[in-house]
Amino acid sequence: MQRLDGMDASFVYLDSPATPMQVAMTCVFDPSTAPDGYSFRKVRRLVEDRLHLIPAFRRRLVEVPGHLHRPGWIDDPDFDLDDHLHRVLLRAPAGIVELQQFAAHQISQPLDTGRPPWDMHVVEGLEGGMVASVTKMHHSAVDGISGAELTATLLDLEPDPEPVAPRDTPWQPPEPPSRLSMAAGAVRELLRQPVAAGSVLARTARAGLDLVRHNRRPETAPPPGPFSAPRSTYNAPVTARRQVAFAQIELDDVRRIKEAAGVTINDVVLAVCAAALRSHLDNHGGIPGQPLVAAVPVSVRTDDEDPMTSNRVSAMLVDLGTTIDEPMTRLQTIAASSRAAKTQHQVLGPDTVSQLADITPPALIAGLGALESRFNVLGRIPPVCNLIMSNFPGPPFPLYCAGARMVAAYPMGPLGLGTALNITVQSYLDTMWFGIVACPDVVPEPETLAAGIYDAVYELGKERTLRQG
Repeated sequence: MQRLDGMDASFVYLDSPATPMQVAMTCVFDPSTAPDGYSFRKVRRLVEDRLHLIPAFRRRLVEVPGHLHRPGWIDDPDFDLDDHLHRVLLRAPAGIVELQQFAAHQISQPLDTGRPPWDMHVVEGLEGGMVASVTKMHHSAVDGISGAELTATLLDLEPDPEPVAPRDTPWQPPEPPSRLSMAAGAVRELLRQPVAAGSVLARTARAGLDLVRHNRRPETAPPPGPFSAPRSTYNAPVTARRQVAFAQIELDDVRRIKEAAGVTINDVVLAVCAAALRSHLDNHGGIPGQPLVAAVPVSVRTDDEDPMTSNRVSAMLVDLGTTIDEPMTRLQTIAASSRAAKTQHQVLGPDTVSQLADITPPALIAGLGALESRFNVLGRIPPVCNLIMSNFPGPPFPLYCAGARMVAAYPMGPLGLGTALNITVQSYLDTMWFGIVACPDVVPEPETLAAGIYDAVYELGKERTLRQG
């Protein structure tokens, strides 16, 4: 059994019917590039032939009796690919709206953690003969980057690649551990934990003191702290309903704004989203008098780590400057807050949060998760943040699945931290793809946020031109 680390386990415990902790991706493919054409049978054969390259696809979660320790992964002896890979035919010709509706339905459905926690739906009937895939996986198994790497294992660099070499020996899952052996193993590990816990707590205390000293410097403008976000339309107890909206912008437009302003691509993405949020809030309840605060996941994965390992993330809080009318001034405010958050993250230590999660008693986390699931506590107390925003790079070259060229890739993240809105972005080829996930019982007309993203890029580009002129 492979023990989950503390961060992965937290996603298991925070999972609930209203907030399923799963990450997803909607991809669109052009079958005209596929040798011998498209068929679901070809896609199924491709996935089956590559299962040995994706161990996570055949692993399921097991709980330790009495929450003595964190859950673990075991190979599922009852694994059946047909429980996870599905063919769906939408009423043709289905457009982007129908695909968004289908993706929203899928991410609203919790995964069965009694089986390997993933699903893939191959969607046919799209206009222009296109085919889509909607793939989701539990957040305890992947983060955004490892999920993208996992998805890439099913993709190729050319339409007609060489066959993947099979396993040297047939897959044979070991016998699942007994409850007694899991409990005994948990006790052995816990007996060694006090020494590790003492070391982690000492390092955390030192890091905390360093952070206090850093933030007291006259030249330091600290980023927002937890629970300092204003109450907004996006902060209320969520239901199980989801609505999805997709958008895309040209990467070159983002680069031109980045170069003109002297900021990063991520700063521009945050500014584009901030402008869309301002427009949305202006039409639904008004813009709060304090700036919105975004929780921005940060990868702490090192170059020598396996890119398909589960969660190697921390997070920072960024001021979105939503009280500022002028677009370029707002962008510079976001860039300054982002720099301050990154500096603070480094002072505190990139692994501090994950190390604390590792030593937190599982029974405590499970109890807090049950409390959150029943009472939606984070949706009722002062917000940790107003929304979750994530951006990660994808490949600048074309990818193919069963010969069909991938022409769009919309990432989708979970709701949580007391917010009903998640915006996840990834680049692919010369485009940045936005996946907006919202609870429509809290966030009114989330589809207008997608339109606001296009307007925001135009607004920032126009401002850049005026300043250069």
